[in-house]
Amino acid sequence: MTTNHAPSTPEDAVVKRYSAGAQAREAALCCPVTFDPRHLKVLPDEIIERDYGCGDPTAYVREGDVVLDLGSGGGKVCWIASQITGPNGRVIGVDMNTEMLALARQHHATIAERIGYDNVTFHRGMIQDLKLDVDVLAAELSANPVDSADAWVGLRLLEERLREESPMIADDSVDVVLSNCVLNLVRPEHKARMFEEIYRVVKNGGRVAISDIVSDEDIPLEMQQDADLWSGCISGAYREDLFLEAFADAGFHGIEIVKRDAEPWQTVNGIEFRSITVQAFKGKAGICLERDQAVVYKGPFSAVRDDDGHTYYRGERMAVCDKTFRLLQREPYAGMFEPIEPRIEIPLEQAKPFDCAVDQRRHARQTKGQDYDATTAASDCCGPADCC
Repeated sequence: MTTNHAPSTPEDAVVKRYSAGAQAREAALCCPVTFDPRHLKVLPDEIIERDYGCGDPTAYVREGDVVLDLGSGGGKVCWIASQITGPNGRVIGVDMNTEMLALARQHHATIAERIGYDNVTFHRGMIQDLKLDVDVLAAELSANPVDSADAWVGLRLLEERLREESPMIADDSVDVVLSNCVLNLVRPEHKARMFEEIYRVVKNGGRVAISDIVSDEDIPLEMQQDADLWSGCISGAYREDLFLEAFADAGFHGIEIVKRDAEPWQTVNGIEFRSITVQAFKGKAGICLERDQAVVYKGPFSAVRDDDGHTYYRGERMAVCDKTFRLLQREPYAGMFEPIEPRIEIPLEQAKPFDCAVDQRRHARQTKGQDYDATTAASDCCGPADCC
């Protein structure tokens, strides 16, 4: 007599459900999402049908990007990104599910031929451990199977050696990290490490675009222990505000909800679950140097505060360090601030430390110089016609 046992862990539930989803479409695993039909023409029907997501993070990919897709599944997002990046870009898919990877790899050559170039690679690995390539580890274990306690200790050492000597995804190597409804499948105790790994692999100045399911309330423990709710992208979801906090805790800045579904995807026990897409950037780390620079926040709010706690008051010259001065002229802040350079530039090698702990206004004389006494004629402010 055969006894059917329910999955014992969230991981078991996810593996079982997504393995089945690789063989036949399961409608309950995805939200309705519209992708650019031009990018779908090269994809086999089963790749399109067996894609389980809740958003379109590919909208934030650019030509020439190095792209990492976390939880790449059958490869749909990877192949869309491939067409956007063009032949000068590169796309890396990471997934732990054997059946999903088999589906992606089965059609790899055909899709690449249809596109006209091949810039996509797929790896087997966990998204909370992007240094360890499980396919490489499996090859090592095939040659040296674990059959004793000593061999088990050796396995731990092997894993660490592979992470250090040949990481699956290297530090600061990716322009943009994508993910489509996968982060919620990771255990709560592993989520902080997952965000640390995402931050590690993104280049300075790079970004992430993550679509996922979030909740509007805390999820009770009994729902978190429900294997079907977990594997269905429900009970492992972040609370919406804590999802954004996780990006900030990892070190990202410029964190923005770029798409939020007004209507929930599902409501369970009165808790609403909806899809959001978040974009965030890496690049605010570094030393703070004084170069007499300032920025003026142009509005429309009376004041705004950045991710480091600095407040910018509308219309006022706020003193900033060199790092922040340059940061505020890049996306996603470009156009929000008027940058003001000092009349006499302070060379970087002569710059002194800047105290970023206190909000400071920059007096105009500090920008122009205390002995500045120029008197000039009226400028031709309206072009060839008179100003007034």
